[in-house]
Amino acid sequence: MNSQLQTTTPNLILPDRGSGYEPGQVLFANNSRFLETYFSEPLTNYAVGWRDPSDIQASLQFIAPVVPVGRRFEWKQAANAEEFLSEVSDDERAIGSDFKRVEYTAADVTDKTLNKGLTYIADLDNVSGPNWQNDKVAKLLRRLYRSEFRRGITALSAAATNHAVTWSTGSNANPDNDVLTDLIAATTASGIRPNRVLYGDTAWHNRHLAYENVTSTATAFANIAALTPEQLAARLMVDKVRISTERYQSSASAKSEIVSNLVFAFFAEDGVDTEDPSNIKRFVSSFSAEQGGGLVRVYMQQISAKLVALTVEHYSKIIVTYAGGIRQWTIS
Repeated sequence: MNSQLQTTTPNLILPDRGSGYEPGQVLFANNSRFLETYFSEPLTNYAVGWRDPSDIQASLQFIAPVVPVGRRFEWKQAANAEEFLSEVSDDERAIGSDFKRVEYTAADVTDKTLNKGLTYIADLDNVSGPNWQNDKVAKLLRRLYRSEFRRGITALSAAATNHAVTWSTGSNANPDNDVLTDLIAATTASGIRPNRVLYGDTAWHNRHLAYENVTSTATAFANIAALTPEQLAARLMVDKVRISTERYQSSASAKSEIVSNLVFAFFAEDGVDTEDPSNIKRFVSSFSAEQGGGLVRVYMQQISAKLVALTVEHYSKIIVTYAGGIRQWTIS
């Protein structure tokens, strides 16, 4: 039954019940996989240095920059309005009196990173080469990072103010002006201008269509359509623009875009802490030096004469720490 489910719905991950394994299955890792006896230092070292050829880690870092924390941590939930309070004379001290006292009521939120992991069941008769374990670990890492990226997009979308716009052929649209206009509104709403803009593959294509099919001043609009992400970032007055081309297996026979026809604008920076004003962060916990260090651990367990279980685990949590100013455009 498990094998049939895995064949007909490849995106479904089954629980690891401890029996009934089928070669090639990917399962939710259970606690029994994380015994120190099964820890693999060579595979963990490989996983720590591994990079996905399509660089999905860069897309994940773009939308939810990493913030290293302990397993339990606190993050600052600021009262945004307090950051922008202003009175013309509120900083003037009267003779014989003290300076005006200012208090900030930011709340500290106690949270914890979540343990996540997957197990791959390998049949020794179906593997080849001296580095087959590395190949399977890479397969699990790609799936884990893809899931993280989808979580980040879901979190952004849930927190964003959405606008539906039409950028298709013949719509007489000005896509960049749509984004610029709303960036101004986002800055007024939060006091901080969004500095990153993410386009889905379909949304980026529709932007091209809108500009390439304008008949008046066609050359000028064609030049706008051909802007690189770096050039568009300068035009929009943001730090970075990125195009998401990531897909996931949405059914037994089809793949779907993760971002698709959406555009997101938000504020995020690399190398920040738990208190900076970023909209979204990915909190991660490292393993102790006694546990191999790094952000991931790999375990290998012989579960029968021919079956080997490879398990990858990590700790993380994606949080929208401040929703103000996040914008989403749904493109048609």
